[in-house]
Amino acid sequence: MIEVVGLSLAFVLGLLVKRIGLPPLVGFLLAGFGLNALGPYVGLPSYTGPVLEHIAHLGVLLLLFTVGLKLKLKNLVQPVVVGGALLHFGITVVVFGAGIAFFTDLPIATVILLAVALSFSSTVLAAKTLEAKRELGAFHGRVAIGILIIQDLIALLVLSVAGGHSPSWWALLVFALPLLRPVLYWLLDMAGHDELMVLMGMVLAVAVGGMGFESLGLSSELGALAMGVLLSGHTRSQELSHSLWGLKEVFLIGFFLQIGMNGLPDAQALIFAAVFALVLPLKGLLFFGLLILFRLRARNAFLGALSLTCYSEFGLIVAAGVLEEWLVPLAITVALSFIIAAPLNRLAHPIFEWLELKLIPLERHSMHPDEQPASLGDATIVVMGMGRTGTAAYLALEDRGYKVVGLDSDPDKVARQQDKSRTVVYADAEDISFWHAVDLSGIDAFIIAMPDTEGVVVAARQIRRQGFKGPVVTHALYEDAAILMKAAGADETFLTMNSAGMGLAERASARLAGHGQ
Repeated sequence: MIEVVGLSLAFVLGLLVKRIGLPPLVGFLLAGFGLNALGPYVGLPSYTGPVLEHIAHLGVLLLLFTVGLKLKLKNLVQPVVVGGALLHFGITVVVFGAGIAFFTDLPIATVILLAVALSFSSTVLAAKTLEAKRELGAFHGRVAIGILIIQDLIALLVLSVAGGHSPSWWALLVFALPLLRPVLYWLLDMAGHDELMVLMGMVLAVAVGGMGFESLGLSSELGALAMGVLLSGHTRSQELSHSLWGLKEVFLIGFFLQIGMNGLPDAQALIFAAVFALVLPLKGLLFFGLLILFRLRARNAFLGALSLTCYSEFGLIVAAGVLEEWLVPLAITVALSFIIAAPLNRLAHPIFEWLELKLIPLERHSMHPDEQPASLGDATIVVMGMGRTGTAAYLALEDRGYKVVGLDSDPDKVARQQDKSRTVVYADAEDISFWHAVDLSGIDAFIIAMPDTEGVVVAARQIRRQGFKGPVVTHALYEDAAILMKAAGADETFLTMNSAGMGLAERASARLAGHGQ
């Protein structure tokens, strides 16, 4: 009954909100409240809530494991990440705490814990929206995820202190985890490419990381993330992430349903949620100001801040541990912030284009860590997106004697390409400031090999807006995506699977012709 009613309601509401331009997760949140309200009338068993909570926990563990697969520890020790997270936490707790204390007569300990719970941003929402736009590896995505991880660590510390818990001495064993990396690499190599790979990811995220860390008095979420980080340097880490994608998405539906199952709100809870929904922009403005302070360009500061402008599921975890009477008001607040933040993040790039002239003057006049090139050197062909497809195109053109430059928004990917003596530079194809500044006078052709359809469409449109008349070639998995790319300005779009099939046919024909001779 749980799966019938829950999945059906989630599908229907997810489809409805998608039709009006909202992300499906907004529908999943509404479905959770619907389950809570309809439960007594449709015969949902009393254990529906605990079952969904367990499924939701598995989804969060898998999400954090896949985030860890894309994370580099050096990204966490950047001043913008550590400084931004700590300053935002401190300022938010003081401001929110002062506001709650002024308008209520709650005990000071409750005021502080509520302010702490509201200071965090959602790891699940940010990671999901960044992943959907293929921006986890982009500069602003890396900064946002780094800040979220620092926040999660703070949340775990707060839970330990407020709940009177502390890790056991055995927790020191986590510092020996890097010694397991060769064993994990070997296991991943042995697992192959099918169901054993998926099962290995599940075991590492849920059993080794989740239950293993819990047994040491640490957070299971931290354990899942740590397991992912240990494997992030393996050549097949992205393949493992892709293999877990569908499973993770299904479990995360349980996460959003479970938020609504925390309880139906009364008038006081609705007022509390409405007030903090109104002050939600203050969180984003503070993040934007801090990221600008740490010398990020306005675009990355805006996109990073917007992905952090929501309240966090970790606030619910804090409430469940030490503020149970505030769990429902906080759940409504988190859900409402998701409903506000999800569509804004979906429209993040167009919103920045609209605000660009007002935000760029706020940048600090110094060298930015996310600076982009104004010149592409002596290159005549640009390859945008240096993944497997882009790298193959780059090498093929270079072998034919062309002057090629590669562009990618992932600084780590750029560094790896540069280590192989390839002309690859950091640039974000969806950054309108890049297109305004870059000189395209020596460029004869563009190959757009980025995986995200929306990113390809934006890049193709910007290339044409700069007056470029040469060929723009893209690739797509689906016919409807190819239509969008051509409408944006692409001259030719290869359907990847069709092209692979034709390549196989050509190889077979050549072999047959050879045998015929």
